[in-house]
Amino acid sequence: MERRALNLPVVLLICAMAAVAGLLLILAADLTFFGDSWETLMNRRDFTADALFAPHNEHLVALPVLITQIVLRVFGMSSPMPEFVILAAGLLATAALLFVYVRRRIGPWPALFAAVLLLAFGPAFEVLLWSYEIGFVGAICFGLASLLALEREDGRGDLLAVIFLSLSLGFSTLGVSFILGAAVAIALGPRQRWLRRAYVVAIPAALFVAWYLGWGHDAESHLSLKNVLAAPRFVAEEVAVGVGGLFGLGTSPTTGSPDPVWGRAILVALVVGIGVLVHRRLRKPEPGLPFPGLWPVAAAAAANWFLTAFNAFPGRDPAASRYQYATAVFVLAIAANLLRGVRFDRRALVIAIPLAALAIAPNLVVLKNGRDFFYGQTVITRADTAALEIARETVSPDFQLNPEVAGAPTLIDIFAGEYFTATDEYGSPAYSVSELESAPEAGRHQADVVLATALPIAKSTEPGSLGSTAGCATQPAGPKQEVAVGPGTTRIEVSPGPAASIDLRRFAAGEYPVQTEGAPGGTVTELTIPADRATNPWYLLVEAEQQIRICPPGG
Repeated sequence: MERRALNLPVVLLICAMAAVAGLLLILAADLTFFGDSWETLMNRRDFTADALFAPHNEHLVALPVLITQIVLRVFGMSSPMPEFVILAAGLLATAALLFVYVRRRIGPWPALFAAVLLLAFGPAFEVLLWSYEIGFVGAICFGLASLLALEREDGRGDLLAVIFLSLSLGFSTLGVSFILGAAVAIALGPRQRWLRRAYVVAIPAALFVAWYLGWGHDAESHLSLKNVLAAPRFVAEEVAVGVGGLFGLGTSPTTGSPDPVWGRAILVALVVGIGVLVHRRLRKPEPGLPFPGLWPVAAAAAANWFLTAFNAFPGRDPAASRYQYATAVFVLAIAANLLRGVRFDRRALVIAIPLAALAIAPNLVVLKNGRDFFYGQTVITRADTAALEIARETVSPDFQLNPEVAGAPTLIDIFAGEYFTATDEYGSPAYSVSELESAPEAGRHQADVVLATALPIAKSTEPGSLGSTAGCATQPAGPKQEVAVGPGTTRIEVSPGPAASIDLRRFAAGEYPVQTEGAPGGTVTELTIPADRATNPWYLLVEAEQQIRICPPGG
């Protein structure tokens, strides 16, 4: 009976992991590639040293790139679901390692609560629902594994730590933080073993130096004196938002944006409470450094927080979703070390269950809101790329889905020529024409904008009037009706009078996303629409106070 009770937290953890894995895969089922994923898909498909080791921003991303290359060759590019499965596995492994880490210090039940809070940590929705974050999760997962391996304090543990630290670094330069943590762990050990264990840090550090000399020195950097001076406040805000998120209070219920107010209050209360515990512990001195397991993970956490602060720039604010995930892991690990030796009885368990429920419930709402954000981006991405494919016969290979055209800043790595090369080899994530016809209106709107620019639709206006009007439709003064037009040149005569507006739509319904400069009265405008891969007509609406004539192609 006692053995069964001891295993119950493990059973409950497995159940929680299965439930969260299922939930994440359901939420991610209809999402597509996002943001930085396109940089890899467009520019790093070849198995070359530069593709693997060229920095992304300031990060080494060799292993995420390698994973993407393998997934492309096995599953293609139609869906990121295979990468989502790998990401989910990494999230589960990280939670399991955190469970082991916390259990060693304060027991299985607190470890269960820590792991479940991390699994359902909705404020980190970017990490939980963006397949590109395999790099971020992999670095933390193998970093935690390295700290656990070092606690063995034997040759096998040290060898495992070298492997785990190297893998952590290969996923992201976040691994540098864990290399520093490993150095502190070794420095706290017996002096006579320092030299024998130095290779644990020396090998991954040498790998980082080699990468930096070969590729990393060209990495983008935002290190500045301003960032260094502002780092303490940045870190304080980063930790406050992460702590608030762990308690389900990290996001404003009115704006849906990160809110550090509650986190600050909770962080102060935790610091005071833990300070009291530490004071009591220090009144009963024990041999050696107090809280020996604390310093490696505290060093890794501090390195991560301050390196993040030193490289801050717009878009990398302290409350960023992905930063909250790392903060949650480090805060839970640090708390476990500070509470080491504290016994948690049934009364603590009774209190912890409702507190955990109160934290998890709002965080699941935040996770769902995060999924809605990614779905909105998916609609835009699949519609924009569908428009590219429809316009393939005439679009320039250098055509870019920049923010002004794409309607989102996350597709700037997509150029038409490289995109077609990738889709020819690995398949397309875009909507088909029939899917685009029934897509949400935001996607159809943006597809019309991209199509008009990519084809492109040409417009010219000259003074005068039409000669022959055979086959032309005359619309008298007053409300005008839209006219379906196909490929070719459509001529529009605007009688003398005020200027007319000339707008187009194709897949959009009830709105005209393609708005031209219009035409003055007493002019003839020619709209030339190239043929493309869709049979859907364009719909032309000319708004004018006077009579107009519209001559479709061939008219």
